[in-house]
Amino acid sequence: MGVTTTGTQEAQAQQGRRRVRSARLSSVYRLVASVALGSLVLAVVGAVTGPGWNPGPLEEGIEVATADTSIGGAPELEAHGVRTVDVSVALDGATVGARLSLPEDVAEPGPAVLFVHGAGTGRSVQAFKRQAQALAEAGVVAMVPDKRLDTYTTRHRDYVAMAADYRRSLDLLRDRPEVDPDQVVVYAESEGGWIAPVMAAEDPRIAGVVLVSSPVVPARQQAAFAVDAYLRNTGVPHAVFRAIPRAVGMSMPGGGFEYADFDVAPWQQRMTQPVLVAYGTADASMPIVQGALQIRADVAHAGNTDVTIRYYEGADHGIRVGGSPTPEFLRDLSGWVLGLPGTAGAAPQVAGAEPTQTYVAGPVPQPRWLRDGTALLVLVLGVPVLMVLCGLAVASTRVVQRTSARSRGADAHPPNRFAPGIAWRLAALAATTVATVAALVWYLLSVARLALDYERDAWVVQGGWLGVRLLGIGAVLVAVLLAHRAYDARQDGVPLAPGVVRRVAAVGVLGGSAVLLVVLAYWGVFQLNI
Repeated sequence: MGVTTTGTQEAQAQQGRRRVRSARLSSVYRLVASVALGSLVLAVVGAVTGPGWNPGPLEEGIEVATADTSIGGAPELEAHGVRTVDVSVALDGATVGARLSLPEDVAEPGPAVLFVHGAGTGRSVQAFKRQAQALAEAGVVAMVPDKRLDTYTTRHRDYVAMAADYRRSLDLLRDRPEVDPDQVVVYAESEGGWIAPVMAAEDPRIAGVVLVSSPVVPARQQAAFAVDAYLRNTGVPHAVFRAIPRAVGMSMPGGGFEYADFDVAPWQQRMTQPVLVAYGTADASMPIVQGALQIRADVAHAGNTDVTIRYYEGADHGIRVGGSPTPEFLRDLSGWVLGLPGTAGAAPQVAGAEPTQTYVAGPVPQPRWLRDGTALLVLVLGVPVLMVLCGLAVASTRVVQRTSARSRGADAHPPNRFAPGIAWRLAALAATTVATVAALVWYLLSVARLALDYERDAWVVQGGWLGVRLLGIGAVLVAVLLAHRAYDARQDGVPLAPGVVRRVAAVGVLGGSAVLLVVLAYWGVFQLNI
């Protein structure tokens, strides 16, 4: 009898242990399923709250006649001594300095080149030194004005007004005794490619235009194109590309940046001057095939077919190799300027290295949500502050309640508390969501640095993105744990957050975490390629 009873008890114990294991496994399965479902919901939210990124392929190519970039009909270059003269240029409301590089032993007034700066600052004593020296040695007067900076900021740039400023330098250059006023060429690099066509359209007397590393398309399109190229070189995960239209397409915090959509095409379509277009084949930031094709098509509207296009092997932005303009480019630039008008339409029209451009620089999809950069910045910075204030409010209330309880003695009611397990889960939810946002910001900045330096780092690019996504899933896990504990407390009839301060704090943390999770989903942290 005793044996039978013992056997029955053992069987019951084993059955009880199996039920416990089954319950634990079921709980784990529910937890995993809940986290997966939460991540899926956030992935869907991220997909529907903004545009994807899928640039189209560039289907039209450009035919290069020969690898030799030499300009047909260019004269033999001479070797002159060079002297420099510093002058001042009076603008509307300002004065800038300028440096003239003058060839020595030139008997008659001759051709000249006015330089137009690219993005950033530009000092006449530092910018275009090699180009100006090469031109002057060949017999061409070169003028590099200082860049006007009092009307030029990151937020505000007026390319039409900037063209008017450069025309003041043009007038001064034409008045120089060493210069034939009808042989002045405008040389524009990078951002200057949005300025020189305005000058040329409004002043047909300009003898020619040199467009070096010209973006051609509006700045927003060029920026998206450049970021795409840099990120592809850096080897970032596919999900990161979603950030391109959401960052480039949104309005910047604080406003401004209207120049991002400036379209230079209408000005190029009025250009009647000969044009020399130069790109480096290693310049990933510019649409080097599309740009040349568009310039050629635009000037054709004015009946202009005098477009000479050159591609320089291994040269990057500004036709530089190792930080300096290539000798071939300096030779071709001087020959083209000196040979005008004969070099305007000389063969070959297209020459140099074979250029490669895989994708089109086209319109950037606009975000449907979170397009306002100011609002996004307020959310990312304001929500963590709100969470900290909620925590401080609860802590202060707890101190007040304890002090009051001590003063009332043993008959005092116990202070209000969150339901068991709720407080630390709320704190963990706030911490993980904020940590994920901080990690995402760090990751994007790190990738941007790598992209701009054209470098690769798998630990940062791949490992960093994995870390950000794991943090995001961790935030979802904490949210699920919190939801499960809240449900259990409700079932047991235990108040979740007694007292006004705790209720408000709980709502603040939950609402703030939800907002940050949506922001993280928007930037692709939970992306499932949907």
